[in-house]
Amino acid sequence: MTFEQALELLSRDERFKATISAMNTLLIQKGVYTQLEFEMFFCQWAEAEAKKRSRKHSTSPRLEPA
Repeated sequence: MTFEQALELLSRDERFKATISAMNTLLIQKGVYTQLEFEMFFCQWAEAEAKKRSRKHSTSPRLEPA
């Protein structure tokens, strides 16, 4: 499969996911970082997002029934 064929095959979201996967695979194989380091930063990002969501939900106004 050529790169152009892959672009045609995948949706925009799938192309983004494929890009991230390819970049992370390359960086791990080149020794820029390890799988463990990737997982650590991935979890840190997920925890930060979860905190943002919980703050967003706790500060959003609640609708009172009429």
